[in-house]
Amino acid sequence: MSNPNPGTAGAVLVLNSGSSSIKFKLVEPASGNTLAQGLIERIGEPEGRITFHHTTGKDERFGEILDHRAGLRAVLEILEGLGRPLHDAGIVAVGHRLVHGGNVFHEPTLIDDDVVRAVDELSELAPLHNPANVVGMEVAREELPDIPHVGVFDTAFFHGLPAKAATYAIDRDVARKYDIRRYGFHGTSHEYVSHRAADFLGRDIAELNLVVLHLGNGASASAIAGGRPVDTSMGLTPLEGLVMGTRSGDIDPGIVMHLRRVGMDVDTIDDLLNRRSGLKGMSGVNDFRALLKLVEEGDEDARLAYDVYVHRIRKYVGAYTFELGGVDAVVFTGGVGENNIDVRRDSLAGLGRLGIVVDDARNTADERGERRISADSSQVEVLVIPTDEELAIARAALAFV
Repeated sequence: MSNPNPGTAGAVLVLNSGSSSIKFKLVEPASGNTLAQGLIERIGEPEGRITFHHTTGKDERFGEILDHRAGLRAVLEILEGLGRPLHDAGIVAVGHRLVHGGNVFHEPTLIDDDVVRAVDELSELAPLHNPANVVGMEVAREELPDIPHVGVFDTAFFHGLPAKAATYAIDRDVARKYDIRRYGFHGTSHEYVSHRAADFLGRDIAELNLVVLHLGNGASASAIAGGRPVDTSMGLTPLEGLVMGTRSGDIDPGIVMHLRRVGMDVDTIDDLLNRRSGLKGMSGVNDFRALLKLVEEGDEDARLAYDVYVHRIRKYVGAYTFELGGVDAVVFTGGVGENNIDVRRDSLAGLGRLGIVVDDARNTADERGERRISADSSQVEVLVIPTDEELAIARAALAFV
């Protein structure tokens, strides 16, 4: 995705379909304005919830949501009730966040039956994400058949990684047969944030070396030179790299084989590393606010979990700084990166020899939005840039119409 010019008028409905949830946002790409947004949670459970934010306030509804089709229909009904039916909102496209495009998709793609089938076939590479994406596409196309649907892939930005960064050192025939390579994820966020960082600094992105840290429940780092990624922490799947809310990040692959030999089956190991590891596995909680509360209460496991989390970030910042031959800026984004003072401070503490110095007053200031938190003496800019993946997806979808 090449940061398309959002000069055409119209609204785009952005959908992010998970296994039991749908995030949605109605966006005007040209202005960046959000007309409405919300989250459908606990689909298929007895007590579902729809949280809906719009221009006049916030609504919340509870009740059983049988499936994704019922959830999407509920969204359309709410829009109608608020006087925002889609046919009156000037909607020109539906943009779908799709997680894994494999070697097949590396540009925004107009969705048809063949695309849906291909994304489904790629589910082996992303069993936690692609099946839900497929359901979301099928349901949305049924409910909104007369509007073009565009898929924007999480892996697209990293498709052009240098071979030395994308290649795993395993048997080449096995790698080719099973499409094993570093794909990278959160690409929409990393691309959007890198462009916003360049704009904030008033510099041409072609001149900049950036380390971008997308820190949320899922977390990833990227090294970006001249607007193009040269490395990223997530790999074949979103499991590799930084410590995350429930995912382990980097581990010795021998751990998997050891657990298999002692009797743990593949599905249990998968569940362990994806859903019962990371902060949750080490401390019992995956919400960062809950983790810091435990740290304040003196919980030793929580303290260790925090230290491991920060340690991993520092390793990637150091590695990417040297890989790039020096950086112009380190950029924090994502829920944790944008909001957590402690993580930003501790991740970059003591890196003055690399030219990275965080200003305590700027870091702790009660501010939101794009901002600088580095000291005046810092040779490297340290920025906080809120991500807006939905706006990026909306603008990519608009490029098709």
